[in-house]
Amino acid sequence: MKSIVTPFDLAFNHLPLVAILRGITPLEVETVGHALYEEGFRLIEVPLNSPNALASIKLLRHCLPADAVIGAGTVLTQEAVVQVRDAGGTLIVMPHADVNVIKAARNLGLFCLPGIATLTEAFAAIHAGADALKIFPAELITPAILKAMKVVLPPALPLLPVGGITPERMPSYREAGAAGFGLGSVLYAPGMTAEDVAKRARQFVKAWK
Repeated sequence: MKSIVTPFDLAFNHLPLVAILRGITPLEVETVGHALYEEGFRLIEVPLNSPNALASIKLLRHCLPADAVIGAGTVLTQEAVVQVRDAGGTLIVMPHADVNVIKAARNLGLFCLPGIATLTEAFAAIHAGADALKIFPAELITPAILKAMKVVLPPALPLLPVGGITPERMPSYREAGAAGFGLGSVLYAPGMTAEDVAKRARQFVKAWK
């Protein structure tokens, strides 16, 4: 059991929803980031396959209060972990469970959410130091499968389904043991205004609470 409450813990306890801003650009990231923060989001990731993602991460880190945990998604290599850290990011979100990437994040003092689809991947990620597990893709891993996984995983380890999550799908996953969610294109998609994002964010926050 953790004896120290980390910034990730505080952000997660505030609202365990991770905003995934895939495709966002540095020109819009600050307004969208502020909109999400105002609606209660404290966990925000910019996938590294977004345009100039590292610049967006740097801007978010500078423009949002210190209690916002900012980082990157689609982190595939140890080198990328270093680049995210250098841009001011402290959150590493992965689509896979490469233990070397997880260990690199932990060695730099970053928070890590690796993606897993099997118990073998889950336990490998846990032993490498994962802070939580991204259950991905949620389109494949149903609430029934999540519930079965939850039985054998450490009870305190947060499990966050990611992929196709809508406000309507959240309750069944919560009943199965989900501690939070990663929210992608239903929350933000390229071309959306900050006002659009805020409106969708409110719907997700309402569904959670």
